[in-house]
Amino acid sequence: MKQLPLVQLTNLCIGYDKALVSNINLKVGRGEVIAVLGPSGLGKTTLLRTIAGLVAPLEGQVDLNVNRRGGLGYIPQRLGLVRHSSVWTNVGLGAKVTRLNRTQRDDIIAQSIKKMSLEDKITEPVRRLSGGQQRRVATARTLAQNPPLILADEFLGELDDENVELVMAAVLDLVKKGSTLIMVEHHEERAIEVADRIWRIIDNRLEEESP
Repeated sequence: MKQLPLVQLTNLCIGYDKALVSNINLKVGRGEVIAVLGPSGLGKTTLLRTIAGLVAPLEGQVDLNVNRRGGLGYIPQRLGLVRHSSVWTNVGLGAKVTRLNRTQRDDIIAQSIKKMSLEDKITEPVRRLSGGQQRRVATARTLAQNPPLILADEFLGELDDENVELVMAAVLDLVKKGSTLIMVEHHEERAIEVADRIWRIIDNRLEEESP
C-alpha cells in the first residue's frame, strides 16, 4: 500500500492582502528535511504559517496527514514561549499534547531539557534567559512533543556554533526516528548541509532544487 505524503500542497497561493507566492504544488514524505531559502519578505514565514494552519491560503489547499493537535510542532521566530513561566513549564507544554502518563511526561520533559543543556535553568522564568537560551527552550518543547511534522522558522538564530550543533543534532535525531522537518534558514551553507531538498522563493514562485 502506497504511503500518503505527510504534507501535500496543491495549487497553493499564499499571502495576506496580495499573493506572495503562487501555484505551489509539492509533496513531502516522512523523514525528510526541507530547507526553505530566499531573501527576507518574500513569504518564507507565511508559507510555514499557512502549512501550520495559522494563515488561510488565498487559493488552493494544504493537506496534512497528521493530527494538527500534537502531530505538528511549530517553532516560530518569536518562539511563542510563556515568558513568566519556568523552563520546565514551557517544555511541559510540548509533552502535554502527547498521550503519555504523568510519569512518562516528566521523564521526557527532563530528557528534552537535558538535550538542550538547560538543566541548570529548569526553575528559571523564561524572561530571564538570553535569546539563545530561549530558542533552546522552544526546541526542547518540540522535542518533548515528538511530533511527526516540525516547522521551524529561523530556529537556529542567536545561537553560537556549539549550540547550533547541539540543537540541530537533537532535531535531526527526531528525523532519524521518522519526523519530517521543514525549516526556514537564512544561513544557506548550513541549510544545504542538512537538507534533503531545497525550496527557494524566487519572483513569487517556489522552486525546488537539489542541495
